[in-house]
Amino acid sequence: MDMFLSHLDSPLGAMLLVTDANDAVRALDFADHRTRLQRVLRQHYGEVELTENQAPTEIADALSRYFNGEWEALNSLRTETAGSELQRRVWTALRRIPVGQTTTYGKIARALGFDDPRAAIDVGAANGSNPIAIIVPCHRVIASNGDLKGYTWGLHRKRWLLGHEKGIAIKEEPQTAMLPGF
Repeated sequence: MDMFLSHLDSPLGAMLLVTDANDAVRALDFADHRTRLQRVLRQHYGEVELTENQAPTEIADALSRYFNGEWEALNSLRTETAGSELQRRVWTALRRIPVGQTTTYGKIARALGFDDPRAAIDVGAANGSNPIAIIVPCHRVIASNGDLKGYTWGLHRKRWLLGHEKGIAIKEEPQTAMLPGF
């Protein structure tokens, strides 16, 4: 599968954008996690040929507007991801979390129809394997006790993103919200 690799700057460091021929976002990662990006692409797509390319204007502009405070700028971006059915369902649910709000792994599991309390662990694993940083806002998911917990790209970035979105004042116990539409 042919895909395109673009380099973008952000307040959180250099980013790597992977798009397909239709300008759908396949992955968005931080440059200091390049090895993870390559592993995820192989896992989901097999052998991938990445061709260096200029970032599609629509995507670069939307990310720039997001970092400048236009929260809704990312909503119209198209994403295409491979992964298990559960992963894709979780990643879709993540895009429904409003800017400025957080939710928990358990709330997502219940919203997806899982009654087993252990389903939150599976949701957490799917959340952690999200290949598209920021656009698929896995940073808005926290533990049920209010802890930020892990973030693939580093807790310092998760804190920054949540603070940037003015979703929560980073404290020990942030407020959580239900996912809209569930």
